[in-house]
Amino acid sequence: MESAAARPRPVLTPGSVLPEDAGRAALVARVHHPEWDGPCVAAVRGEHVVDLTAVAPTVSDLMERDDAATVVREAEGGQTWRLDELLEAPAGRRDVAHLLSPVDLQVIKAAGVTFARSLLERVIEERSGGDPAQAARVRARVRQVVGGALDGIRPGSPQADRAKELLVSEGLWSQYLEVGIGPDPEVFTKAPVLSAVGTGADIGVLGASVWNNPEPEVVLVVDSRGRVRGATLGNDVNLRDIEGRSALLLSRAKDNNASCAIGPFVRLLDEDFGLDTVRGLDIGLRIDGTDGYVLHGSSSMREISRDVLDLVAATHGPHHQYPDGFVLFTGTLFAPTEDRQAPGAGFTHRYGDIVRISSPRLGALVNTVVPSEQAAPWTSGVRALMRSLARRGAL
Repeated sequence: MESAAARPRPVLTPGSVLPEDAGRAALVARVHHPEWDGPCVAAVRGEHVVDLTAVAPTVSDLMERDDAATVVREAEGGQTWRLDELLEAPAGRRDVAHLLSPVDLQVIKAAGVTFARSLLERVIEERSGGDPAQAARVRARVRQVVGGALDGIRPGSPQADRAKELLVSEGLWSQYLEVGIGPDPEVFTKAPVLSAVGTGADIGVLGASVWNNPEPEVVLVVDSRGRVRGATLGNDVNLRDIEGRSALLLSRAKDNNASCAIGPFVRLLDEDFGLDTVRGLDIGLRIDGTDGYVLHGSSSMREISRDVLDLVAATHGPHHQYPDGFVLFTGTLFAPTEDRQAPGAGFTHRYGDIVRISSPRLGALVNTVVPSEQAAPWTSGVRALMRSLARRGAL
């Protein structure tokens, strides 16, 4: 990847980040408060953001409340900020109020290989050993053999078993196909608690990576009882060369400084926005490079191979509990293959790319790509959060 010298800041306005029906939505934000040197739980009300920390000291606490949507809409709050001013403020500055990722104590989990199209790209990464120069040749071979055999397939079904037999006979069976069409999904821990960045922040790509892309996803927000309480957007950055060398390098490929973005807000489930709405969400992607390069992409949750509640059940249950709740990236259909730099090399980021992930009902998550090594260091963990809440008398 190229030098990170040029770091354009995305221009964010309330109109560009809010859902199209924001007036009906119960939206949860987190705001860095310079006076307390820590985050506030907040409600987005029109073009204002209201501090609710005195009512719910953490987003995790808020998600446990059955009346969370009512609290967000009606509870008396503390300080109020203008949303446009929060969006204009540089992310990461501790001396100014700005938006943070809208989740806090929840464990950040991710489900992988949940869409057939991106499933094949994972197989291609594996077969090419993470070498983008080999991807076009491998892609042609895989598509020739697989064709439409995976279209509409239900994981773990007899049809999936037959597809597996076909692929094994052709020497194309893969660990990615196992989790893509087998009985058990891939669920992994994406990032540490409190490490996600929010809208407007830099997003990190490991400096050693030469083949990578964004992964625009719907992110479920789940409470300690396994109930889906809301949804937001996420970027589960994918280092294709590193994971392609070995799936055992998943942690190096996925968990780096600033490599997880979530936001802009959590939209709580209510009478206007239920699970069926989430199941039908369309996700848009736009990448703008400093060189004038533009890439558009889209995906639909209607094409996911496993129902969102099946993914939640694979994450939480008698086998695993999350006392502070969790958020769950649900996977992506997006796997860009168009060449950006060299013929046959496919897409990869350049530093300075502005990545916009959007959905009409969830708003827009916007980040600028930088090397993880040059992103703002992650310094505010659980101890810092507890100290800030204690200073406020919120514990």
